[in-house]
Parts: sequence; structure tokens; C-alpha cells
Amino acid sequence: MTARRVPLLIALAVVVLDQLTKWWVVSAFEIGQTGSLIPGVLYLHRVENSGAAFGLLPGWGSFIALGAIAAVVLIVLFVHRLTGRLEAVAMGLVLGGAVGNLGDRLFRGPGLLDGKVVDFLRFDFYQSFPAFNLADTAITVGAVLALLAAFVLSREGRAVSANGEANGGDANAAP
Repeated sequence: MTARRVPLLIALAVVVLDQLTKWWVVSAFEIGQTGSLIPGVLYLHRVENSGAAFGLLPGWGSFIALGAIAAVVLIVLFVHRLTGRLEAVAMGLVLGGAVGNLGDRLFRGPGLLDGKVVDFLRFDFYQSFPAFNLADTAITVGAVLALLAAFVLSREGRAVSANGEANGGDANAAP
């Protein structure tokens, strides 16, 4: 499988799972209704979010949607440049999460880009933590993996430079 297909397939899987779970929650729960998923740990709690992931920036949905569109376009344009599997997985998760929440902004409101995102997962042990969804989870995990990939690539680059192999150089050559 080519490096270009990995992030696109991951993104597709994230969007499908995200939208299916949101559809189920909307059909099974009223806004504000709670149900136990893992008693004492994780609950289903349906809310509508007009802001960013995890309830940040409430009311800024249209601006966040524009940022999501820009992120989606950039990821799609540069996905062919990804060199590692970890980068591909990370960008696939971020892309899928962005598209999943963007779908809510496009289709769950009265006008263009003003829809609210369906959030439904809430931890019980940390009451002040806002509800979130699978798209938020994919974006967060993807961002962490992207940072990890950047760290690994940075370390590998320093190791190669220290060995003098970068750019065909000689370890004993003067800088």
C-alpha cells in the first residue's frame, strides 16, 4: 500500500465511524441525556458543541470550520510528501477527525458552516472535562503521533548528521 493511501484510508475509516456513532447518539439520546458506557469511568452524554474540540471557544464554530477546511486542504495537498508510516497514520487521523467535525458544521445547522458538533463521550472521574467525540479523539491522537514522528525524525536526523552521512558528508570533514 502506498504512503499516500494510508492516511486517506485511515481518514475515511475515522469519518465513517465518527458519523455512525454521532448518528446513533442523536437517534438514541436527547440533548443532555446521559447513559453509562463503562460505569464509573466513561459515560455517553449528548451535547451540541458550537466551539472547538473539548468545548473550547464556544460560539466560534464558523471560524473553526474555516480553519478545518484549510487544514483538510493542506493535508490532502501534502499527503504525498509523507515519508514515514507514523506520519501517515497521524495525518490520516487528523484529516479524518477534521472532516468528521466539519461534516457536522456543514450539515447540522440552519446555514453554511454554523452547525453544532455532536459530542457524547464524557469521563466520570474528571467532571469538569467536557464531552467529546471520535473525531476529537482522532485529532488529538493524530496530533500526539505527529509530534512523536517529528521528535523521532529530529533524533534520526541528528544521528545521521553526527555520523557524517547526511548530504553524503564525511564524519571527519571540517564543517
